[in-house]
Order: sequence, then structure tokens, then C-alpha cells
Amino acid sequence: MKDTASPKICIRGLCKAFGSKRVLDGLDLDVGTGESLVVIGGSGTGKSVLLKCVLGLLRADAGSITVDGEEVLGATVDRREAINRKFGMLFQGSALFDSLTVWENVAFGLLAGKGMERKRARQAALDKLAQVGLGPDVAMLSPSELSGGMQKRVALARAIAADPEIIFFDEPTTGLDPIMADVINNLIIQTTREVGASALSITHDMSSARKIAHRIAMLYQGKIIWAGPVGEIDNSQDDRVDQFIHGRAEGPIHMAVRA
Repeated sequence: MKDTASPKICIRGLCKAFGSKRVLDGLDLDVGTGESLVVIGGSGTGKSVLLKCVLGLLRADAGSITVDGEEVLGATVDRREAINRKFGMLFQGSALFDSLTVWENVAFGLLAGKGMERKRARQAALDKLAQVGLGPDVAMLSPSELSGGMQKRVALARAIAADPEIIFFDEPTTGLDPIMADVINNLIIQTTREVGASALSITHDMSSARKIAHRIAMLYQGKIIWAGPVGEIDNSQDDRVDQFIHGRAEGPIHMAVRA
């Protein structure tokens, strides 16, 4: 049961610039406990920058990010590591390690981060692979032997391996055909429910957003310009949101196109 009254993640006034380009400009956003929030927006609007700031991969210029009420901006290395242990991450492109077997990829955080004994870690990896519909025959394969859809399943198993409290999904269906994309969407819903996690996803795929979200927020020009329940987005009363969700070239959002 989601709880938006006491946010799992609370972001206020978040700013991030690269030189003269201001990517995030006073962004406010909440992710409730047990909630699946999807941030939509066009390419280059700062969705990935937002994720990286929350994860600590980029240092924000200003603002506040709290996780379970604890400020993470400016936190010590030890506190940052402790907070990050609450996180799981499904990277765009899966980002599996070619030099490791499938089970070692899934168990990477358990082995490297928690120091779990290899036999226990392997069993945990097999259990998570089963959750995403992959059998033990896959465990000893290398990522290069898998299809794109199977790689995405392995990456999802890795994201949930340590039963995280918060899972981040970076363009989870990019590069997949529509059927496999829907399979992954269903697995995201199923696995987040099973581990009881909050979820923060970024995507420009509206089919995926509509399927996995409790709420949707749209990022444009560094700010959240609309946020609300997924069922209300078609009646947002915002021309920019309406143009984006229906994929229209004409409208207030102008894309730079070189001749």
C-alpha cells in the first residue's frame, strides 16, 4: 500500500548546471513509501541527471534530497554508502559485466557490497532469477549469450537481489520490441510488489509509464510542470504535457532539428 503522506524520497529546490546550461532549476518531487513514480520528459530534459543526483553519482549545486527523512546532499561517505544500500538500480542498456556469469552479475552487490559467502549468494541469485522467469540453466551463461530481453531480466534480478527499499529504473524498456517491453513492465510491477519497494523510474515511453506508475510527473526546462495520478494525465490541462504524451511534433515544445 503506497503512502504519499510521508515521502520515502523528498526533493526540494534541486539545481544542477553544466557550465552555462541549467539542467535542473529548482525541482521539487516526492516519492511515497510503496509508490511507483514515473518521471517523463523528452531527451535531454534532465531525467538521468535527476536520477544521478539522487544516487550520488552527480553532486547537485543546490537544494535538498532526503531519504527516509535523512539529508543526503553533503552526507559523509559512510552515511552515503549506508543510504545507498537501500537502493536497487536497473540501468539503461542493462549494464551487465561481460567478465562475470549471469549469477555472478545478479549476486554482485551481495558478494562485493555485503561480503556474502559465494554459495549463499549463488542461491540468492537463482531465487531472484526465478522471480523474473529465468531458470538455473541460465545462471552459468555469460551476458553475451543472452538476448536483449533476457539481459534486461537479469538486470532486473540484480536490481532486486538485496531486497532494496527503493528501486530506480532508467529507461527500462528502451531497445525492446513492444511484446518484450510489456513483459518487462509486468515484471517491474510484480517484483516491486514482492519486495515492497518504492520505485522511481524515468522514461519517454508512455506505454511503459502508464503501465507501471501510480503517479506520473513531467520534467520540462528543469522543473516538474505537472504531477498526478496516472489516470489523470490525459486531463492535465497543460498543453506541454498533452503534446508530449500524444507524441505530436506541433505544440509549445519545440525540438531542435538540424537540416
